[in-house]
Amino acid sequence: MSAPTYPKGIAFLGNFVPRLCGISTFTHDLYQAIDAAAPGADCYVAAVTDRQEGYDYPKAVRLQFQEKDLRSYRRTADILNFKNADVLCVQHEFGIYGGPAGSYLISLLKEVRMPIVTTLHTILESPTQEQDAVMQSLTRLSDRLVVMSQKGREILHAVYGVAESKIDVIAHGIPDVDFQPASVYKEQLGIKDRKVLLTFGLIGPGKGIEHVIEALPAVIERHPEVVYLILGATHPKLVAKDGERYRHSLISLAEQHQVHQHVIFHNCYVSADELQEFIGAADIYVTPYLDKAQITSGTLAYAFGSGKVVVSTPYWHAEELLAEGRGALVPFRDPSAMAATISELLDDPAHMQVMREKAYAAGRSMIWPAVASQYLESFAHACADRRAAPRTAVAGWTLEKRPRLLPQRQFKHIACMSDSTGIFQHAIFNVPNFHEGYCVDDNARAFILCVLMAEKEAASSDPEVESLTSVYLAFLAASLDYSSGRFRNFMSFRREWLEHAGSEDSHGRSLWATGLGAARAIDGHHQKLAAQLFCVGLPVVESFSSPRAWAFALIGIDQFLRYEPSHALALELLGRLTDRLKELWRAHASESWPWFERSLTYENARLCEAMILSAQRNDDGEALEIGLKSLAWLASIQTTPQGCFRPVGSNGFYPQDGRRADFDQQPVEAQAMIAVCRVAWRVTQDRRWLDESKRAFEWFLGRNDLGLPLYDFASGGCADGLHADRVSHNQGAESSLAFHLSLTDMNDTEH
Repeated sequence: MSAPTYPKGIAFLGNFVPRLCGISTFTHDLYQAIDAAAPGADCYVAAVTDRQEGYDYPKAVRLQFQEKDLRSYRRTADILNFKNADVLCVQHEFGIYGGPAGSYLISLLKEVRMPIVTTLHTILESPTQEQDAVMQSLTRLSDRLVVMSQKGREILHAVYGVAESKIDVIAHGIPDVDFQPASVYKEQLGIKDRKVLLTFGLIGPGKGIEHVIEALPAVIERHPEVVYLILGATHPKLVAKDGERYRHSLISLAEQHQVHQHVIFHNCYVSADELQEFIGAADIYVTPYLDKAQITSGTLAYAFGSGKVVVSTPYWHAEELLAEGRGALVPFRDPSAMAATISELLDDPAHMQVMREKAYAAGRSMIWPAVASQYLESFAHACADRRAAPRTAVAGWTLEKRPRLLPQRQFKHIACMSDSTGIFQHAIFNVPNFHEGYCVDDNARAFILCVLMAEKEAASSDPEVESLTSVYLAFLAASLDYSSGRFRNFMSFRREWLEHAGSEDSHGRSLWATGLGAARAIDGHHQKLAAQLFCVGLPVVESFSSPRAWAFALIGIDQFLRYEPSHALALELLGRLTDRLKELWRAHASESWPWFERSLTYENARLCEAMILSAQRNDDGEALEIGLKSLAWLASIQTTPQGCFRPVGSNGFYPQDGRRADFDQQPVEAQAMIAVCRVAWRVTQDRRWLDESKRAFEWFLGRNDLGLPLYDFASGGCADGLHADRVSHNQGAESSLAFHLSLTDMNDTEH
């Protein structure tokens, strides 16, 4: 067999320096190593960027694309195809790409034409539904998959069904450094008489540093010369959310245990040369991580390969790397065991030296030149495999078949409809109607929209969106009567509540909004307030009789359980409300009328959505069957012979054995259909649901009975309905929010 031919054009895709992130550093180091190992190759980087202004990237970065802008992923795919690289080397971590579980990346990978080699920095044995969907697509679209441990290979094969022949195990790369005693570096740092414990990397909860600090008193009692050096900046995303709370808690903990004079915080992101000095000065590197399922640790690899004694908790990467006496493992969250192990090692320098030598020898296979050579082999195999068997996952995919681009969001009308109290219910044309005041229904919808925009579209940096998020949440908080646990609905322009309790449906929608806010709001205080409102308003739902109120509450419960998975009442009501919908189905459904009620009325698709979500949450096969069967029927009767979406009209609805109303068609019906079809697609991976959601979304844009658009591209408003002879002239809150929430759903999942 002839030697493989290395590719001449290599594109790298992932985070990149100067962005502060471990994967940024990895991508940078891998790029440099391969660029050096393949001097004839044209190597360049496409960097995913988490802020609008970008970064001052080095020349290696020829492309930037925005993390939360789906269009930029597609543009990047076009440019990569135009540049005609021979292979695309992707760094994958769920949190660095946009969309649910980073699903926007899949849009790009579906459209590039070159072979794909993906390095997996996280591999989960128990993924969420969204993570599993992304991984299934990622493993299918990639020609080769790189993992950094044998455990990673095992999980890919056992959990995701990936053929072992498609997987390359390549260690995390490390710099090639000399095997030196720590004293050489200690003098440079001015700590030559100290025994140095070191932890480095981006700081944040989950690192377990508090357990090392709690272990220090016992260590210092036997070795008073010990100093614990905590090296690294707080993770930028944590700083944006919580500031330096975690670091301050560590400082307080050190003072509480009276070891603060033995703890040094070096709060900065150091250069590679500076890092090597700190690692060189360490006697023991401590990695006290709390998550067993961590498959890769770059900091562990660096310290280990430098010949350091390592004391670690037994997460997967550490178990594998430190086996056979190459390091020491201690139980998770056990300061006493940590203290005993560190003290015993410091008591026995000869044992430490043997451990160092074993680690350094094993690390020689991990230096970047060796790793680069293995990656080039993987690239060559990917190119050869692609020539032998083209990737069937994208067979027939062309630019002409690309889904229709979605409208750019225009937030102007939503802002115009809002004041410091909340969003107004109605509009006269596109002007807010003060006489009709406000309602909690629309403020709940508006809060949901702002939370999702901030989460998925980088709108958290928009001061107007941030301000309105607080306004809408404040309205929800003001609407809740804590004594009764009921949300009020209608408020006059004079800020006077017009009722003691709102409808059951408005209450259910308020729970939906607050449950989602608890799970997904960017602002931690918003999360806490939303959770508080949800918990106060939840118990009364048990007394409700409205099926749609049950459905809205179930959608909210599903969201809230992301925030507090073991909440007893939420779990109990999830089961009870689902059972009530099942009872309705059994009482009314037939082969010719597979529905929960004797008539189709408003927001019908939400009943299907609630069943599908509950089925996923409870692994309930019956609920899933009911949800999908009722949705399939609903889709069939809401499609015209010409293929347009036609929701049941509100001018009479659709009674069983009666005449169906075709008008007035409401935007909330299209929104509900889009939402449930996206949920159904995520559950089943059946592309018919993507097609149905697109059909419903195109209703807004003019693919409807009249051939007229309801969406106002200039203002961002949406008409209140489609009548038999015209589009409504008014652009109220419910309708405009229905469009924008639909746009969010369409952007939310790979088309």
